[in-house]
Amino acid sequence: MPLAVVNMAMLQCMCGAAPTPLTVTSNMQVMIGNQLTGTIMDFAPMANIKPFGPCTILTSAASGVPTPCVPAAPAPWTPGAAKTMIGYFPALQQSDKLTCAVGG
Repeated sequence: MPLAVVNMAMLQCMCGAAPTPLTVTSNMQVMIGNQLTGTIMDFAPMANIKPFGPCTILTSAASGVPTPCVPAAPAPWTPGAAKTMIGYFPALQQSDKLTCAVGG
């Protein structure tokens, strides 16, 4: 059974150099271990996910000039919890993925 993802959980992009914490904004009531529980809607760049340090893809495209790995997610996390809803949204699980338009 996948684990729930909570506020301040560390996220990693496969093209980014460093992890970054998740900031939960889609839920302000449901908590696990004194931390807000994330939903699939916690995918907004900067609001929910800060940059992951330099991006290998963008840095390569910029001829080696370090370029920030800012998430460019066109849609929410997938697939989300099949049976656990937080408000109107599926809970975010450790196994969920977020597609980046850049490639990470």
